[in-house]
Amino acid sequence: METDQSLIQSIDGMIASFASFVWGLPLLILLVGGGFYLLILSRFLPFRYLRHAIDVLRGKFDDPNDPGEISHFEALTTALSATIGMGNIAGVAVAITIGGPGAIFWLWISGIIGMSTKFFTSTLAILYRGKDSEGNIQGGPMYFIEEGLGKKWKPLAMFFASMGLIGALPIFNVNQLTQAIRDILLVPNNIPAGNGANLIIGLVLAAITTLVILGGLQRISKLATKLVPSMVLLYFVSVLGLLFLHAEEVPKYFAMIFTDAFSAENYKGDPLLGGVVGGLILLGIRRGAFSNEAGIGTAPMAHGAAKTSEPVREGLVAMLGPAIDTLIVCTLTALAILVTGVWQTSGDNGVSLTAAAFSSSFSTFGNYLLLACIAVFSISSLFSYSYYGSKCLSYLVGVKNKHYYNYFYIASIIMGATFPLAAMINLIDGFYALMAIPTMTSTILLAPKVMEAAKKYFAKV
Repeated sequence: METDQSLIQSIDGMIASFASFVWGLPLLILLVGGGFYLLILSRFLPFRYLRHAIDVLRGKFDDPNDPGEISHFEALTTALSATIGMGNIAGVAVAITIGGPGAIFWLWISGIIGMSTKFFTSTLAILYRGKDSEGNIQGGPMYFIEEGLGKKWKPLAMFFASMGLIGALPIFNVNQLTQAIRDILLVPNNIPAGNGANLIIGLVLAAITTLVILGGLQRISKLATKLVPSMVLLYFVSVLGLLFLHAEEVPKYFAMIFTDAFSAENYKGDPLLGGVVGGLILLGIRRGAFSNEAGIGTAPMAHGAAKTSEPVREGLVAMLGPAIDTLIVCTLTALAILVTGVWQTSGDNGVSLTAAAFSSSFSTFGNYLLLACIAVFSISSLFSYSYYGSKCLSYLVGVKNKHYYNYFYIASIIMGATFPLAAMINLIDGFYALMAIPTMTSTILLAPKVMEAAKKYFAKV
């Protein structure tokens, strides 16, 4: 028995080391260094057309005869429903706990670089759309790798799709949502919060997800267009109310985000390259990359389904994703934690720290308000990731078999709610990160093609 326990602990340790290594400095160099290269290559060209991007998003240039399945707005909200989640609430809290206010500045830098990456990857998703086994037009990294780089690169495309099967599983989101429900709703109200409660939560989440995902992309995108704007608005209004109650603290902490970014006075983590500022930079950029997923390759699968014949238009729309996710939603969370002072007075971390900020400001209903936001953030993510995983499976084994992924996906929701699957969560995180290798490699190689298309398009505009 002791031998079995030792073996399990050894396996857990190996998987944790694997996830830590994959999400370490090499991946961040690929994501951030690659994104910075794309930013310089484009000479900030996409950023000059932000107004045009918003016009595209509003449907000003929509043509119902264009190829694709969903509108620009539906593509963006589907992608955002996956990226706006626990990373925006728990991830930001972790960054502040370790790095203090200065971590947010480097998180912003990651978001700006991520906007450039999203522009390139999502332009490629339309520029090099392929066809699935039934002849339907599809987009995403596996298709633009094969169509853009040629058939000899198909093993790289298959590697991306294979990693996506595990990386898209929702165990982390479900696990964190279950924890939030127990800590905020069940335990304070003396409701039994054991395995039975976890199973009920898992079954409810599985039932909701089943009703949506079996309807395919059309149903997912329609629901996302309603959920995403409403959840961002609810969170925005909630935090604005919190900031109003602490208005005198806002200028002080907003200034500290900039000053502390270069002094690292509140950084408690390990130094990098001999300095604490280097460690702080790594922390903030890593949290930003994990939050907006720029360069991972999931969002281009949603944007590749957009109804458009202009690849650059979809790239511009996709570019708005990190701006909303990282520059707006993450900043709201950061300010809520900072101005309430809980980052210095509370021993909490992750989602519990954000809950402490809400509870200190809205004593009677603060936690429930946050729980409502967390629930919508997490549940909407469940819908989008099922689409990504089934799309990866259809690329590997054909469209007629993609529905099998849904059954596997739904079972993983119940597992995530009922088991303390630390090893499985680390494994999924590792696979999710491995998706970035083929995505960023192919994007950097195909970047000149994107610039050719962009110059032609912007000349017309």
